[in-house]
Amino acid sequence: MPQVPDLALGEAADSRAPAGPAHKRRKHSVLIAGHRTSLSIEEAFWNQLKAIAARRRISLNKLIAEIDQTRGGPAKPTNLSSAIRVFILEHLTGVR
Repeated sequence: MPQVPDLALGEAADSRAPAGPAHKRRKHSVLIAGHRTSLSIEEAFWNQLKAIAARRRISLNKLIAEIDQTRGGPAKPTNLSSAIRVFILEHLTGVR
């Protein structure tokens, strides 16, 4: 079984807002397919998402757009925040 890294590790939170506890949810504004939207997600997941984007050398918006395009199929969450959480879990467990 692959070792799963601590979700709280990764880059620091967005410098425009103070970091809170890892379990605290915060709204983030993102650009997807040319339009702005917001999502509410826990700091631990946001930090891990930023770390994944950095490792892939793509922008955070691009990674979120990729997740957005693949959500909603059978057994996939339709809520963007939920889709991001599932993506991170699959990434960390080696499913993706």
